[in-house]
Amino acid sequence: MARVKSGKTNRARHKKVLKRTKGYYSAGSRCYIHAVEKNDRGMAYAYRHRKMKKRNFRALWNQRINAAARLNGTTYSRLIGGLIKAGVQVDRKVMADLAITDAAAFSALCKHALK
Repeated sequence: MARVKSGKTNRARHKKVLKRTKGYYSAGSRCYIHAVEKNDRGMAYAYRHRKMKKRNFRALWNQRINAAARLNGTTYSRLIGGLIKAGVQVDRKVMADLAITDAAAFSALCKHALK
């Protein structure tokens, strides 16, 4: 039985990791052992922050809606409560965009919610 050498496979794996860590500081981009650690940590952060990105954007939309709602004489919670009671289904992303780009339409939405 012949011994199987893994030169090609190892080289490919090392290249893949080093390519991902390109631009990292010091040995994190040059030395395979350090690059593996940096790569693992980076991939964990990337996974975690893909989830956090959604939370952060929703919080930003809520702040924008609240600011625009206060200009129209109400608060965020009263506006959302009124829209739910009125049966209006507009998601927060669209409402935040309306608040910035089309103030008249947002005002109409506020008046409808406050009835």
